Amino acid sequence: MFPTELLRDAGALLDDLKQRGLKIATAESCTGGLLMGLLTEIAGSSAVVERGFITYSNQAKSQMLGVDAGLIERLGAVSEEVARAMAEGALGAAPVDLAVSVTGIAGPDGGTPQKPVGLVYLAAAMRGGATLVRDCRFGDIGRTQIRLATLAEALSLARGAMSV
Repeated sequence: MFPTELLRDAGALLDDLKQRGLKIATAESCTGGLLMGLLTEIAGSSAVVERGFITYSNQAKSQMLGVDAGLIERLGAVSEEVARAMAEGALGAAPVDLAVSVTGIAGPDGGTPQKPVGLVYLAAAMRGGATLVRDCRFGDIGRTQIRLATLAEALSLARGAMSV
């Protein structure tokens, strides 16, 4: 279902989490649960995967993760600040040590000159640690390719947050 390299990287993240006795949650918008799907594609993932929040709508981001509706209204759902709030909200809403969030514009519609198709913000928050945020500008490479590229970045960011 997923490319081999994504499965390899997901397995490495899960191994790191297991070795450290940590749990993970995801908060996803433009990936619509693909990150959780990727993680749970790996046998034994239940040892470290706690839950996923699919918050496709702005209302869901506010209701499920506590993202301030005013923040979304002011900056838009696709912003560094909302990605950060999503990850930190997931961390607060679940008994986990690490939360990874994704919000972006996968297309083919929805882009603007300021926020084009292919713009994705990701965040990884560690309990008691820092929240890392990354913006990616994949370009209009197609919806599926944007979402798959986002998964690779999310895995990388999660591993980075664990090493800070």
